[in-house]
Amino acid sequence: MASLKDLRNRIASVKATQKITKAMQMVAAAKLRRAQAAAEDARPFSQRMDAVMANIATAIGDDAASAPKLLAGTGSDASHLLIMCTAERGLCGGFNSAIARLTRDRARELLAAGKTVTILPVGKKGADVVRSEFSEIMMPVVDLRDVKHVGYENAADVARSVLDMFNDGRFDIATLFYSEFESVISQVPTAQQIIPPTIAKVETDESASASVMYDYEPDEGEILADLLPRNVAVQIFRALLENAASEQGARMSAMDNATRNAGEMIDSLNLTYNRQRQAQITTELIEIIAGAEAL
Repeated sequence: MASLKDLRNRIASVKATQKITKAMQMVAAAKLRRAQAAAEDARPFSQRMDAVMANIATAIGDDAASAPKLLAGTGSDASHLLIMCTAERGLCGGFNSAIARLTRDRARELLAAGKTVTILPVGKKGADVVRSEFSEIMMPVVDLRDVKHVGYENAADVARSVLDMFNDGRFDIATLFYSEFESVISQVPTAQQIIPPTIAKVETDESASASVMYDYEPDEGEILADLLPRNVAVQIFRALLENAASEQGARMSAMDNATRNAGEMIDSLNLTYNRQRQAQITTELIEIIAGAEAL
């Protein structure tokens, strides 16, 4: 059984830990407001970008010869690039492991089907999770530890690397993995194919098509050739913003749980300490009384 001194030291240690987790929870709550606002502001732009591309792609129709390579694809699905976006730091519950697990499952599925897979990790923590199994197919980690607030330029740098790889013929399909922010307690791991993009068909009735006509200058192919690379950067940027909000939400929830668990542990240790102290006092009194009676 631990001595009273050991119990006092342990209680003091847990109290210090509780102060740290409480402070981290408050910091995460403060950062969450800004990150959530940025993620929500980016969604309409990303959705509008998809709508514009869908309209122009519909105008091109099924003429694959005139469609840019980024839209039509290479005509093969033999090689895949998995862009895994996770955080640079831990202590955020299952946020990083959920994204890494989704990426790992997709990689296993593709490898089992005989496909060539390359993993591009954006963020250190996800790379740490999958490195033991996929070290041979992993690219160097895109390090964002020194980035205080994720900006479009960070996403543009990643997009340039991805586009260079695509132009060099190093993959046929690129899929983006991130966590979509829903609430403090809900972050949804998401897989989104960005090369070639999955563009929904635009449904138009006859009256709408008859009354609305678009003339494109330059032609649709040239517009898409300029728009598609921008879309890759936009989608990566949105993923990074969603991840930033999800990370802070997950950390806020995890630190709240840790703070409450520390409080319960302190109560349990205090109860044990008081019982042991009472037993020690009782033992000392019995020894004093026994000694007095012996005299």
